[in-house]
Amino acid sequence: MGRALIRAVVENSDMRLAFALEQEDHPDLGRDAGILAGISEAEVVLTDDPLSALANSDAVLDFTVPAASVALSELSAQARIVHVIGTTGFSGAELTRLKAAARHAVIVKSGNMSLGVNLLGALVREAARALPNYDIEIVEMHHRMKVDAPSGTALLLGEAAAEGRNISLHDHEVRARDGITGARNDGVIGFASLRGGTVVGDHTVILAGPQERIELTHRAEDRMIFARGAVAAARWGHGRTPGIYSMEDVLGI
Repeated sequence: MGRALIRAVVENSDMRLAFALEQEDHPDLGRDAGILAGISEAEVVLTDDPLSALANSDAVLDFTVPAASVALSELSAQARIVHVIGTTGFSGAELTRLKAAARHAVIVKSGNMSLGVNLLGALVREAARALPNYDIEIVEMHHRMKVDAPSGTALLLGEAAAEGRNISLHDHEVRARDGITGARNDGVIGFASLRGGTVVGDHTVILAGPQERIELTHRAEDRMIFARGAVAAARWGHGRTPGIYSMEDVLGI
């Protein structure tokens, strides 16, 4: 994703790549970010110093891990810049720290930066509202190296379905089934996670009712869709009032 983000910034003529950040001891530190991304030399080297990096930028595009994202949010608040967060898996305590940082930083946070996925979320919300008695199952598949499940995108879609039903996802989700589980409880939102190969990301929301089934599907074919969505979020967030925003805000839906 870091390489994709670099390419997405460089392909916009009105933007400038200000920095590329990695963790300490990464073997590529000091190398040119453009070369690492497979494009021409960018005259920006990979660094592990976020303070100097954020001091000379208008936005940070962040697809890392929760601990790093929280630290970057606090630095973004100090610098008064836009923080676009594509990281998933935050704890309650980490989300509280993000909200505190958003008093001074514009934070655009989403479990998926794809414009298409976020439109899908809006469709899922409306479908769940319109069909209150249909069973909802969310199936996602990713490459074999993905470490978390369900995916952040699946949870985003689950939250959209729960919002459509005016319920709490936490109180109605079912993340695993094994053995003799008994009949399906009414009103639950189920998740199934598949892992294998090099799948970028497939997500299907199934609404199963009496004698019919509706399936809403998004298939990601290239990670550039996430990178370009993050760039669009940074552009939209520039000059906004500090706060936490979503990709639906960016899309205006």
